[in-house]
Amino acid sequence: MRVHVVSDVHGNAADLARAGEGADALVCLGDLVLYLDYADHSRGIFPDLFGTGNADLIVELRNARRFDEARELSRRLWAGLETDSRTATDTAVRKQYAEMFAAFPDPTYATYGNVDIPALWPDFAGPGTVSPGTRVLDGERVEIGGLVFGFVGGGLRTPMNTPFEIGDEEYAAKVEALGEVDVLCSHIPPEVPELVYDTVARRFERGSRALLEAIRRTRPRYSLFGHVHQPLARRMRVGATECVNVGHFASTGRPWALEW
Repeated sequence: MRVHVVSDVHGNAADLARAGEGADALVCLGDLVLYLDYADHSRGIFPDLFGTGNADLIVELRNARRFDEARELSRRLWAGLETDSRTATDTAVRKQYAEMFAAFPDPTYATYGNVDIPALWPDFAGPGTVSPGTRVLDGERVEIGGLVFGFVGGGLRTPMNTPFEIGDEEYAAKVEALGEVDVLCSHIPPEVPELVYDTVARRFERGSRALLEAIRRTRPRYSLFGHVHQPLARRMRVGATECVNVGHFASTGRPWALEW
């Protein structure tokens, strides 16, 4: 069996359409939406709505950890739109989702990233949608080729306040619901310094202690995740478990392959 794994797609539909080639299945660990490309501030929902100049400014504020000023700028910009922020966001996200989900091969197993909007996914994944062969899992297990894959979607709360951040207890409950699995799939990493530190942003991202504790307790073969775009360590062992950041698909366009 061969499974290709992607994470942090962030609008890269062209490469996503080829990501399943040569594999028996595709696994997607979330972050399909591109709100703002930190490498190219002209790309994404934010600059489409408010212009590249404002995108430059909000990136500058966030990188300087001036989060209150960034939120105030965002509030003023959204208040200046002719339509309400929720409608504008949903319209833009739906446009991206239509393209992303249509690119998924059959079968695809997917979970949410921290910038995704789970409430919209039923309109794009499953029977009668643009992606009928896509199964969405969160706090759930599935068997693929004799191995049990467990999925935990979303991220933990941060000052960035991205759309799908939840509390530590709620996240831990989803991890606990999985029980023992062969492959632990999540959007965010386990809370290990080398895995959560972004060398370009020069900051520690949120990792999950519940994931780390589950890895130590249940000893899955693999822990697969994304979220940290330029990690200090892309791969390391925690006990018997191989922990792998599958890569920033938006920039590489290449899936990570798991064979057994």
